Amino acid sequence: MNALVISGGGSKGAFAGGVAQYLIEDLNKEYDMYYGTSTGSLLVSHLALRKVEKIKEVYTSVNQKSIFSNCPFMIKKKFGEDVIEISHFNVLKNFWRGSKTFGESKNLKKLLKKVFTEEEFIFLKNSNKNIVVTVSNLSLNTVEYKSINDCSYEDFCDWIWISCNYIPFMSLVKKDGCEYADGGFASMIPIEEAIKNGATHVDAIILQTETPLYNRLPARSAFTALTNLFAFMMDRIEYQNIKIGKYEAKFKGATINFYYTPTVLTTNSLIFNKEKMKEWWQIGYDYAKSKDVDTQEIPVEE
Repeated sequence: MNALVISGGGSKGAFAGGVAQYLIEDLNKEYDMYYGTSTGSLLVSHLALRKVEKIKEVYTSVNQKSIFSNCPFMIKKKFGEDVIEISHFNVLKNFWRGSKTFGESKNLKKLLKKVFTEEEFIFLKNSNKNIVVTVSNLSLNTVEYKSINDCSYEDFCDWIWISCNYIPFMSLVKKDGCEYADGGFASMIPIEEAIKNGATHVDAIILQTETPLYNRLPARSAFTALTNLFAFMMDRIEYQNIKIGKYEAKFKGATINFYYTPTVLTTNSLIFNKEKMKEWWQIGYDYAKSKDVDTQEIPVEE
């Protein structure tokens, strides 16, 4: 059984879309399972439908307002790079409304339900493909994998949205009596879960470079220190997920193709710039095309 697994990575999901476009349209690959975390969860349903152009249009046309109903930061240009600074007014407004987070991402939920229709959900549920998204249950301190086969349309849309909620900058969601957040806090790239559920070959798209290629600038405020800390934590979680996935593959005799970003796309994936995301989509496509796929399918190293 073949699985496509896409990691979290915010706006860098555009790169994953480009890689997937080459795998699905040019190589005509068929997958039995699709696993996504965070931005990966936004991609997998349309990739399973083979509606690549539709999801490409979404990823190359969004901006901050498409995601945030209340954005907790401002984007400024420093040293030629986009950086974020706290929007004190928006954060205070959010707290005044009784929110537990700095910002809210309810616009993303509206966009999701607009682009992923109930008819498409029913079609996928009646197919032989399994689409799974990752969420973090903060109340029970565990990771949960939500399959389309076990959900109603409304619930599955909720889980996709929840999988993307990078708290404390986005919405903290209470569902089924528990508080949930971004799946990346527990499982940034769910390779292990795919193999445990029968995948014999995995194409894993990792929205990071294979080795660290940059040092973060010193924090200039408590807000940037917090974003740097969360980015560090997510990088470490992803590294451990890959390592565990390799061990699981070796134990089960599975193979993995890894597709890392060839360069550092951005140091802040909470910035959604449609022009850059259009460029990253093309970079992903060209990168996948440049690889000799036949030589990449190798057993996991000892």
